[in-house]
Amino acid sequence: MIEANDITVRFGTAEALRGINLTLSPGQRLGIVGESGSGKSMLGLSLMGMLPDAAGMSGQIRIDGTDMTGAKIASWRAIRARKVAMIFQEPLAALNPLRRVGNTVMEPLRQHLGHSKDAARARVLQLFEETGIQDPVAKFRQFPHELSGGQRQRVLISLALACNPKVLIADEPTTALDAHVALRITDLLVRLAEERGMALVFISHDLAAVARTAQDIAVMYGGEIVERGPVHAVLSSPHHPYTQGLLLARPALGAGHLRERLPVIPGTVPAMRDLAVGCRFSGRCAVELPHCATERPASRPVGAHHDAACHRIGAAT
Repeated sequence: MIEANDITVRFGTAEALRGINLTLSPGQRLGIVGESGSGKSMLGLSLMGMLPDAAGMSGQIRIDGTDMTGAKIASWRAIRARKVAMIFQEPLAALNPLRRVGNTVMEPLRQHLGHSKDAARARVLQLFEETGIQDPVAKFRQFPHELSGGQRQRVLISLALACNPKVLIADEPTTALDAHVALRITDLLVRLAEERGMALVFISHDLAAVARTAQDIAVMYGGEIVERGPVHAVLSSPHHPYTQGLLLARPALGAGHLRERLPVIPGTVPAMRDLAVGCRFSGRCAVELPHCATERPASRPVGAHHDAACHRIGAAT
């Protein structure tokens, strides 16, 4: 479905993404995790052809066999919604506050599929029912501010699914929701992906949500994928120091943990222009080698379909 080869995105001399290689198969559910500033959303926008005007991209992107490298805006518009669609991060900002949500979801049906007004309205009501929106006829006529956070998120999901895309990119779809609603949204996305045979890219900083939603996981730091593999393999046996740090920083339930201070990864993700030329995690890594800051580590296999980019893996083998 999607093949990304050596994707690099630059803003001047600063690299927001560096050397991304990614393959997504039909029906595959891929989780992408990392701290804010790690490049997750930028990768999603790259796969949608929606990078900012100031960005320069190199590498190759193929979607459903079509080479989209250097494609014009018209070519991207022809495949968006129908082949690849995106649920954006903040529903209240993504939805037009001056339009009723039903009319917003009707728009791609009329523009891309040529539905009549009546046919589009019937399809929107069907989508609202499919995504679990209660009383879809009433919700059709409401404005975004009249809906709850969970309802707005379901409207965005309906909008993304309107033209039956083959790939759905969900960018932090549970961030603004309480735990109970977030759980229902992740379950909904899994169900829809399975029922439609649709590939799903689930972008999040929430490891628990990714573990519940995805089959495979890619861990990003500093615009690179530093570790990837099956969810159970990566989360049970992480090999990159960054992945290990993310897992250690998760709170654990139980009386014995109530007074314990959580381990933290020191520092923050550097600005794009300040990233190391070698391993991007250099400067924050507790097991750094002398050459980590200057030499970029290659991605090496550490298990079945599981690889990580760390100089210590090479040293150990």
